[in-house]
Amino acid sequence: MINEREIVKAGWNFDNTYPDLPDSLYTKLGPVPVNSPKLVILNESLAESLGLDAQLLKSDEGVMVFAGNMLPEGAEPLAQAYAGHQFGRFTMLGDGRALLLGEQVTPEGERYDIQLKGSGKTPYSRGGDGRAALGPMLREYIISEAMFGLGIPTTRSLAVVTTGETIVRETMLPGAILTRIAASHIRVGTFQYVSQWGTVEDLRTLAEYTLKRHFGPREAENPYLMLLQGVIKRQASLLAHWQLVGFIHGVMNTDNMVVSGETIDYGPCAFMDTYDPATVFSSIDRQGRYAYRNQPYMAAWNLARLAETLMPLLSADEEEALKIAEAEVSQFFELYEKNWQAGMRAKLGLFNEEAEDESLIKDLLDLMEKHQADYTNTFLALTFDKPGDSTLFNSGEFVEWKEKWLGRINRQQESTQSSHQLMRNSNPAVIPRNHQVEAVLQAAVEEGDYRSLRQLLQVLAQPYAHLPEQLEYSNPPEPSSCAYRTFCGT
Repeated sequence: MINEREIVKAGWNFDNTYPDLPDSLYTKLGPVPVNSPKLVILNESLAESLGLDAQLLKSDEGVMVFAGNMLPEGAEPLAQAYAGHQFGRFTMLGDGRALLLGEQVTPEGERYDIQLKGSGKTPYSRGGDGRAALGPMLREYIISEAMFGLGIPTTRSLAVVTTGETIVRETMLPGAILTRIAASHIRVGTFQYVSQWGTVEDLRTLAEYTLKRHFGPREAENPYLMLLQGVIKRQASLLAHWQLVGFIHGVMNTDNMVVSGETIDYGPCAFMDTYDPATVFSSIDRQGRYAYRNQPYMAAWNLARLAETLMPLLSADEEEALKIAEAEVSQFFELYEKNWQAGMRAKLGLFNEEAEDESLIKDLLDLMEKHQADYTNTFLALTFDKPGDSTLFNSGEFVEWKEKWLGRINRQQESTQSSHQLMRNSNPAVIPRNHQVEAVLQAAVEEGDYRSLRQLLQVLAQPYAHLPEQLEYSNPPEPSSCAYRTFCGT
């Protein structure tokens, strides 16, 4: 049985609104207690921003909360139901190994979901054990916090605890639970679920709730059109951010796209080393559906699915509703391109727009692909004018390109020093390199050594600081005949 003794002093301040939605959208139940939980890592700065006492969270009672053995005051745990297109195939889904404890309201009045991931079976487990392994939970912690450091909208990781239990995957692995923080867990798949199995009134209730939670007062003549436009705008910005740092999500199913515009569900994700638009890391993405170059197209596809669900609210006339939905989704690429090109100009130190910018950017990327140059380090080399070992910098084509680029910079009103600072602020010194992430995970899982994990997190927290201690973390992996592969980690 769960000990429901209240944790008052830790600062929990729940105000739960999700249970006000139709009952079909969730199932109320508690976490499944674990044997002997131990705290592995606590995000103290995040805890404090949430209004929580980090020291009390480290206590035995705090760890019991993170393990699901104790419920804090005001918690109303539930598993959310949703659907999703998984690699293009529609299916019924839901929180199969996660529970929403409740919604924490911060001292500043902001609202965040507090979710336990790996907390046991739910009605949506679909044959799974409801548990999670330590490696994937630490991996989500690393990548989500790296994304936060990069300034990319993301869910965040508050804590990871081991459970004292062993779970069975391909091998026997130590169990763990991650505490995830999110603006909300309302997914495109949540709308799909209601559209498929609920009523139009259920859909309206969900849309009204989403508008209030994420988009403010419903002042528009058609608030549901405003909702669709808002989600499209946020996703266009998010996808541009991903592409600009070489991030590959790996499993962009509709249940992994949240309407808040945050990055969520860090399963088979990874960052690209050598620039290749066809890069795929996920072991299950055999057709390259979610390859780097396809991510904007997949986002548009997902948004089209969202628009389909909203059609009954967009207009009473089905044909008119379809026209509205198609017109809005078609705006995605224009918004995405605007965001991406603005980001690429910043990476190249360009403050204003010129007609030749598009070809200047494309030519550089083409050269990077041709010479198999490292994506992140190429932009660093340009930022600090320190050509690396890549054959790119010794090619006549690059010399010609650089001359055009420098001429473009010199035509600006801003000084070269300003351009340099813009590039420093736009090109990270470090990303979570796959080989480095795997090394710290191996040390943590196999040896119980978390020192390298904490050091990596410290380095990734300030990617634009360009500090001397970050240099060793900027090294790409040694050449290998084996392509790097990631797994869902369920």
